[in-house]
Amino acid sequence: MGVVGSLLTSPFCPKPAHCPTWTKLGYMCGIVGYVGKKDTIAVLMGGLKRQEYRGYDSAGIAILTEQGTIETAKKAGKLQALVDLLQTSPVSPGHTGIGHTRWATHGGPTDVNAHPHLGDGGKLALIHNGIIENFAEIKAELLAKGYEFESETDTAVAAVMLGDVYAQVGDLREAMRLVVNRLEGAFTLLAVHTDAPHLIVAARHNSPLVIGLGEGENFLGSDVAAFVEYTQRAAAVGQNQVVAITPDAVEVTDFDGNPVAIEEYEIAWDASASDKGGWSSFMAKEITENPDAVANTVRGRVVDGLVEVPELTELGDDILNGISRIILVACGTASYAGMVGAYAIEQWARIPVEVQLSHEFRYRDPVITPETLVISISQSGETMDTLMAVKYAREQGARTISVCNTQGATIPRESDAVVYTHAGPEVAVASTKAFVAQITALYLIGLHIARSKKTVDEKELRRLATDLQALPAKVTKVLETGEKIAQLAKWMSDTPSVLFLGRHVGYPIALEGALKLKELAYIHAEGFAAGELKHGPIALIDHGQPVFVIVPSPRGSALIHSKVVSNIQEIRARGARVIAIAEQGDAAVLPYADEVIQIPLADPMFEPILAVVPLQIFAMELADAKGLDVDQPRNLAKSVTVE
Repeated sequence: MGVVGSLLTSPFCPKPAHCPTWTKLGYMCGIVGYVGKKDTIAVLMGGLKRQEYRGYDSAGIAILTEQGTIETAKKAGKLQALVDLLQTSPVSPGHTGIGHTRWATHGGPTDVNAHPHLGDGGKLALIHNGIIENFAEIKAELLAKGYEFESETDTAVAAVMLGDVYAQVGDLREAMRLVVNRLEGAFTLLAVHTDAPHLIVAARHNSPLVIGLGEGENFLGSDVAAFVEYTQRAAAVGQNQVVAITPDAVEVTDFDGNPVAIEEYEIAWDASASDKGGWSSFMAKEITENPDAVANTVRGRVVDGLVEVPELTELGDDILNGISRIILVACGTASYAGMVGAYAIEQWARIPVEVQLSHEFRYRDPVITPETLVISISQSGETMDTLMAVKYAREQGARTISVCNTQGATIPRESDAVVYTHAGPEVAVASTKAFVAQITALYLIGLHIARSKKTVDEKELRRLATDLQALPAKVTKVLETGEKIAQLAKWMSDTPSVLFLGRHVGYPIALEGALKLKELAYIHAEGFAAGELKHGPIALIDHGQPVFVIVPSPRGSALIHSKVVSNIQEIRARGARVIAIAEQGDAAVLPYADEVIQIPLADPMFEPILAVVPLQIFAMELADAKGLDVDQPRNLAKSVTVE
């Protein structure tokens, strides 16, 4: 039986986006493709290096050689393992190629499971970012046709299927369109074939893909880091689209073959921003970039002394003034940024604000009305849980704003407006500068709405705008405590557990401090609202237990400050070792803390940006003291898009 009769007429969902299982996804890989005259291997390896944060279980490349064959090299482990392999077993040069860094989903991180995978008797190579949910059904059909599989992966099934279809239709573009209409799940696929030596065909469904536009060359990647060394021109590939690139042309269609126009944009940073620049780790570099992340996010959004966010101005004051409720949706670190933002927006704009985890949002059947504003927060703009929350909110009639650090990402395109953070590329898997930029963006949103609704008088709005602009210099001052914190981390390198306490805006910072320590140092760490201490967590306090306490400013609320000092006394009396993060001049905390890390004076609402920096440094230095990789922690990848 031919392929059209066997694979493509079986029962399947013709529009994968409408399938009931399409959101049960997970993908965390990096891809790059290149067609042009440069050293293709160098282009691919450079692109993979800049995307290794997306997955580092294995890596591989496929080159269409000048002899008209496909040669591959792939290796389990971090990218350096592939570099070493290419030195001992070089691949022949060519001008078309694809590359991949993998985060294992189907099949373990082994050489044979690494991408690329081959089809059509070795004449076709394919890489894949995502999960193909109906791969078992397709594999059974291919096995029945006599195909064999060495790899356990769903990607190998897609490669064999694409080769099978191509053998019958004879056109790689058409073969890709037929195949993707059969697949269910999440995928970006890139494929090359020896019959078309200067062509890469790719498809995108629920997984990121961007085009790099050059002169006499073109690129593909999971994000712009794949090709920013060579071009600043990019275009996003939309949902359910197929793209074909040659050295001189880019062609995009939908899954039905209808032409689609692309919208070009300029990448706002260059390749040097994604290099270590002499730092010991990307995280060390990115922590020192916290001041720039804040400054660049504020830049252009304070006009005549008042916060004015152009993207929200375009949305319209009438819409903002009609909002009666705000929901912030995010995951992980971004959700803690949301918690800080909720305090600020509610206080300034006088609108009820709540924070919900994206992966819980849809399933609790929330009450959404046209007067509800849903603000999503995602560094990558591709976080699947958050994307699904945004889609659900729009379906229910809500207005949506996204806070995002990545141009051309999916979540901004699905939102009514986007407030971009301008933190630049964040390569370390655990977020630092993107976190402070997200908080800054939420401050801007809160102050913009407050100005629109006139819930804060102009004099106070001007003061807050001035204080916000002063934050970068104060963050720089906090960085000067790094040496003291590094020494503290070395002393504590064998500690099995660390607790974090905070009140009001200090509470989400306590949660973030604990998360950073879990991510990087692999030890038990928990953050608590300090008021919860007597309701159970105080049972954890034993002699020598390290506890970080984020002490609120006495200028903001003397009552809250005094209660936190009382909390410190309670745990100190039970043998805890207290490390307090307190503003300069706070003498009340000095008698009760073993260590005090001082931060500059700022508006109490802005202090979270200052207080979190020592916790970022501490987590990094403790992990480093334990000999761990702070940029690529185990079991984690940067683009965590799992629902």
